[in-house]
Amino acid sequence: MDLVYSVGVLTIQHLQNNYQQFHDVLSFMSTVGDPRNIFSVYFPLWFHLSHDIGTKMIWVAVTGDWLNLIFKWILFGQRPYWWVQETQFYRNDSIPHLEQFSITCETGPGSPSGHAMGSSCVWYVMIISALNFFVFLFSNYLSFYRFHLLRSCLWICFWVIQICVCISRVFIATHFPHQVILGLFAGMLVAELFEHIPSIYNASMKVYLQAVVFLFSAAYCFYLLLKLINIDPLWSVDVAKKWCAHPDWIHLDTTPFAGLVRNLGMLFGLGLSVNSELFVQSCKGKNSHKAIFKLMCVTATLTFLQLYDFIKMPTHSEVLFYVLSFCKSASIPLGVVAVIPYCVHLLIRDEESKLS
Repeated sequence: MDLVYSVGVLTIQHLQNNYQQFHDVLSFMSTVGDPRNIFSVYFPLWFHLSHDIGTKMIWVAVTGDWLNLIFKWILFGQRPYWWVQETQFYRNDSIPHLEQFSITCETGPGSPSGHAMGSSCVWYVMIISALNFFVFLFSNYLSFYRFHLLRSCLWICFWVIQICVCISRVFIATHFPHQVILGLFAGMLVAELFEHIPSIYNASMKVYLQAVVFLFSAAYCFYLLLKLINIDPLWSVDVAKKWCAHPDWIHLDTTPFAGLVRNLGMLFGLGLSVNSELFVQSCKGKNSHKAIFKLMCVTATLTFLQLYDFIKMPTHSEVLFYVLSFCKSASIPLGVVAVIPYCVHLLIRDEESKLS
């Protein structure tokens, strides 16, 4: 693997030396691929357009991120910014210089890339859904040629975004090229798998709870198994802290278990929401198909989530951080799916009552 890593280092140096002027654009694309944006941007937008798409998006994102964690623990992938310091591949006087940025110092193992995997699986869902939506809406106007032109444009959009996300992760020296390629195709496979599991759209709270318990238990048991055979699954955290250029660039929410509890909180919260009476009365009621209802819900939820993001979890205790992260994540779909739509429903109903 040292040879593969060394080629990856040359690629990173080429990008950093020749495309430094695109730093802001590439940093933005890395943000576009951030799995956390799935819950704060993509999910609220798509859920109020189609409940099924929003539901599938959460299932795909959570399952994909869980698989990403398991793969990271199995593959023990290095990250460029610490590998060049730890490896014996170079002589002491020939260690290549890799520039670090504020978003470089991810603390989990590097393979496969979580950003590439999360971005590809969610954008795959969005492209497939958009294609189906346009076909359904304009089926009488789409000729064979127009349909294929539309499909080509959507998939070109998909690949441009994914390639930019992958390049951005390599540019900031947090991943090697083969890690982002692996994450890209793994995410697409996860998304394609859920195209054939329609049962998630009408899952009961019991199913959601079973899924959360299974995913957590499986991950934790695998963690304990690795510890039992004297392998530390969190080995990368200490290495990241050692070689990160600035200690304040190390964030607790990039550790392996932080992503796990965040995702399981989202899935648990979605289960509570879609099986609640608030959801039934608002998103299943007579106002649910009105454009004004959808627009008000999207506007309110996006505003709520941007403000909600300012609430930071205390980091002095890891256990407390994980518990509060789970609760915060669970509250996001509760707000997006149940509470805010119900408030909008009441507001519209009151306005209609005044007019009548």
